[in-house]
Amino acid sequence: MDSPTPGRFDDAPFIRACRGLEVARVPVWFMRQAGRSLPEYRAARGPGSILDAIAQPELVAELTRQPVDRYGTDAAIFFSDIVVPVAAIGFGVDVAPGTGPVVAEPFRSKDDLHRLRPLEPELDTPYVVEAVGILAGSLSVPLIGFAGGPFTVASYLIEGGPSKNFARVKALMHEEPAVWHELMERLVDLALASLRSQLDAGAAAVQLFDSWAGILTPHHYEALVLPATRRLFAELAQSHPDVPTILFGVGTGELLALMATAGSTVVGVDWRVPLDQARRRVGPDLAVQGNLDPALCLGSWEVARAETREVLALAGTRPGHIFNLGHGVLPETDPAILEQVVELVHAEGRAGVAAS
Repeated sequence: MDSPTPGRFDDAPFIRACRGLEVARVPVWFMRQAGRSLPEYRAARGPGSILDAIAQPELVAELTRQPVDRYGTDAAIFFSDIVVPVAAIGFGVDVAPGTGPVVAEPFRSKDDLHRLRPLEPELDTPYVVEAVGILAGSLSVPLIGFAGGPFTVASYLIEGGPSKNFARVKALMHEEPAVWHELMERLVDLALASLRSQLDAGAAAVQLFDSWAGILTPHHYEALVLPATRRLFAELAQSHPDVPTILFGVGTGELLALMATAGSTVVGVDWRVPLDQARRRVGPDLAVQGNLDPALCLGSWEVARAETREVLALAGTRPGHIFNLGHGVLPETDPAILEQVVELVHAEGRAGVAAS
């Protein structure tokens, strides 16, 4: 398959909004666009580990396209998982249904650093490269590649799975800072290798999901996580200049001003912070993404409609807004609600309207 033409989506609403340029309509996509809520997703995906599904490029391409075809979103998010790189290098990671990432032998000390060898995408994750290539050559909207933020991936490796208090993570951060920083550097290298492989294969933008960074105080985030995140975006910008990049975390209201210094072109905002406040915290030079509460898509259309309009109103008319949920699509969501959200955003969202 021929490589896609570089820059062919430069005029797409999603790419323009990421760059803070005027758009004819507010672009919209959803984190976890398939989100286990689409019947066609469940039928195609079938049982078994998500990592098994991710290793099938044609299936990944189908699952990535499904929500774009159903909802008419302005971008496609690559169907994958943030633990794919660490799983591919043999760290012993799986994704348990109903639980999330689990690690057979969690990271405990500097002796575990050797288990984090460099990622070689062509050898370790060729299925990712192939799937991105299929999509880049067939999608009518930009493809968003992604990786897990170093803190969030570290949290799974250290805790051994999802956590409520992140006690082991915080203990390592504060009691063994040298080990912590080396762990961050190695996870940045893994993320960079993965993101670059996706961009080289044709992704038009990338998002870094540092989902659990919001459990940190601003001081600890700035000292122990932000330097690694800054290196990631700086080195990505060197190898792939002008590619839109998004940084997202949950519960990061108190971190937004710091996240704005990480080097991304867009900062994702969860539902807890009104977008007008988020824009003030992020500053005028970056775009924002968000931030409808995903739980409000579980009820009536009347509620979802009112809240969608509220998000649009708070985002204002300044260019640089990508409509999204404040976190991923919940499995119980009625796809018809999301279809109507997209229609409403396209009809009424007019942030930074281009002159006709």
